[in-house]
Amino acid sequence: MPTLFPDPHSPIPGVRPIEVPRADYLLWAKRRPHPANDLGRSDVAACTLADLPGAREALELTGRNDEGWEPLVHRVAARYGVGPDHVATATGTSGANFLVCAALLRPGDDVLVERPAYDPLLAVPAMLGASLVRFERRFEDGFRLDLDRVAAALTPRTRLIVVTNPHNPTGVLTGAADLRALGALAERHGCYVLADEVYLDAVSGAAPAAAATLSPRIITTASLTKAYGLAGLRCGWALADTVICEEIRRARDLVDGTGSVLAERAAAIAFDGLAALAARARAMLAPNFERFEAFMAGQPALEWVVPPGGTVAFPRLRATVSADAFAERLLRGFETAVVPGRFFEAPPHFRVALGISAGVLERGLDAIGRALLQDAIS
Repeated sequence: MPTLFPDPHSPIPGVRPIEVPRADYLLWAKRRPHPANDLGRSDVAACTLADLPGAREALELTGRNDEGWEPLVHRVAARYGVGPDHVATATGTSGANFLVCAALLRPGDDVLVERPAYDPLLAVPAMLGASLVRFERRFEDGFRLDLDRVAAALTPRTRLIVVTNPHNPTGVLTGAADLRALGALAERHGCYVLADEVYLDAVSGAAPAAAATLSPRIITTASLTKAYGLAGLRCGWALADTVICEEIRRARDLVDGTGSVLAERAAAIAFDGLAALAARARAMLAPNFERFEAFMAGQPALEWVVPPGGTVAFPRLRATVSADAFAERLLRGFETAVVPGRFFEAPPHFRVALGISAGVLERGLDAIGRALLQDAIS
């Protein structure tokens, strides 16, 4: 069986080594095994065309989407109550994050990034020549966004503050008051905030406001990927003031020019059925979250900060040792995959998928429980 931990820096035959920063988690995610009990995902289980009524009949291969397929741009704008000129489309949230950084950052700028972090949010600024400055989100504080820590990390060269909301990987939500305060801090310092909110629509209860609607200094990025099971469309966007959106569009000219009109047509159709897609996701996530809560209540070897729902959970080994060996043992001995926390700078943790079928989750949790029991006995 292939190892769970392929070396992300191993040379590729015939290819000269390069110095581009790597996102080790994404490389691992692309190369890892996919066993029967795959708890290594982070999105809701994929939709099919049957989940998008009218999609087959409406899809065409051609159309003008120079600045994004216009019906899609208008639907995204309507979703957030903003004008179309406040929306810039992108290839997924990752594409939007890259374009925001490309539009704003220059070599020598400082970028403040939370820790733990989703590693492409570290690699992209580094690739563009910016310097990383970190601030902590601590387990002991419930992984909350501590504005004092952010303020203390600011430097005279800070151009961008990067956060995820809900926090990736813990799922902890930052409220509107703290987001407004973060925007005000950026305003005083003359910098911007990038808020990756790709998981926001998976939070249970009333949908929180997008961070970009709370402050002109905040740029929100999001997509249909994580909360709706539409990763295949690669439909992402940034919400920002009109000047920043124009800069993002011009940055896209240098990357891929435009998106796929076929995918953007399908994404516009998805927006028309967004309520049904959200209900489909909730029908998976809510009972799976309850299953995981019940599982955690019976596991003395694990602890976690309980998030307000979402597509993943991020438990920690109470022994606070690296979870790498545990994840490897799960894969080899129990045909079960989880994401090791080292990919998020939190080695004692591991990430568990909740947007999967109840049967796969139950079998995976049973395997985790049996592996922990083995550890306790040995």
